[in-house]
Amino acid sequence: MIIFGTKGYLYQLAILTLVCGHCGNPAAHTLRKRVTKFTLFFVPLFPFSTSYSTQCTFCGAEQKVTKEQAEQLRAQAQDGPGGQVSGQSPQQQYRP
Repeated sequence: MIIFGTKGYLYQLAILTLVCGHCGNPAAHTLRKRVTKFTLFFVPLFPFSTSYSTQCTFCGAEQKVTKEQAEQLRAQAQDGPGGQVSGQSPQQQYRP
């Protein structure tokens, strides 16, 4: 008997301050990567599905993003608020 199936993994890549496209509030958004892997005898072998999304921490709305958009947002989060006036955080409108 062969036992196979799938298992999902959720990775938090970054936390960004964006203006939510759903509620309109400037709030923290988590950038997430969801990977689904094929398993054989409960051992994950290879990924067969990967998706990226952002989730508003204020209202909970989730928006799917492409891999390229996720890479841009992650690079932006790592750069930090360079060039901003002290005490102000960058806020950006994100609508797919």
